[in-house]
Amino acid sequence: MRVALFVTCVNDAVYPATGVATVKLLERLGVEVDFPAGQTCCGQPQFNTGYRHETEVLVRRMGRVFEGYDHIVTPSGSCAAMVRDAYPRMARRAAAEGRDAGLGAIATSLAPRVYELTEFLVDVLGVTDVGAYFPHTVTYHPSCHGLRLLGLGDRPRRLLQAVEGLDLRELPGAEECCGFGGTFAVKNPDVSTAMGADKVRDAAATGAEVLCGADNSCLMHLGGILHRQDAPMRALHIAEILLSTKAEPHV
Repeated sequence: MRVALFVTCVNDAVYPATGVATVKLLERLGVEVDFPAGQTCCGQPQFNTGYRHETEVLVRRMGRVFEGYDHIVTPSGSCAAMVRDAYPRMARRAAAEGRDAGLGAIATSLAPRVYELTEFLVDVLGVTDVGAYFPHTVTYHPSCHGLRLLGLGDRPRRLLQAVEGLDLRELPGAEECCGFGGTFAVKNPDVSTAMGADKVRDAAATGAEVLCGADNSCLMHLGGILHRQDAPMRALHIAEILLSTKAEPHV
């Protein structure tokens, strides 16, 4: 089984510990992970801003870089959704305009091979107990892309519930958007901040020490609000929690 890590721009530039945790966690579970150095952005910011034709260049690059891998694992629900949902739609649009140039074949090849981390753990490896130890109270925020486009369901929660020492608290209004939404936060900062403040308030009401998620773009937004409020809660990616053990408490 050939497995590649698609680390994503946000993790590479801002949260490298999440990428490292993903690789170490998979290796602990017996998976050999490659890191194709030619990978770049999946094109989500460009696509969401309306630069569809420019995004197609990145789709083709993704196809080349990840060719030959059985599974492509990413610790980002939004980027996984970009490949699995937006790429096929882009390809259909390009074909309708008479300029497909192989885009459809690339999208068809990539989409079924891309997995968000918790999907890969539960659906491909068939594990929920990864041997983690994290003696803290945690509440989980399901990001919109993971919840609605990928249908992650209870996979992240099942993984967290199996962590020794972890006390999982129910997040009120869990299915409500945190307000980040990529370029939405840039175009509508006041609305985005208000939505994030609501999410942080609900998270704080659980009394949890850690606000966990499977998408660092959302956690960056929420973590920034927590920091500005000088709140005792911290935002942390699920990969870093799942990597932590009694012998090696990484977080």
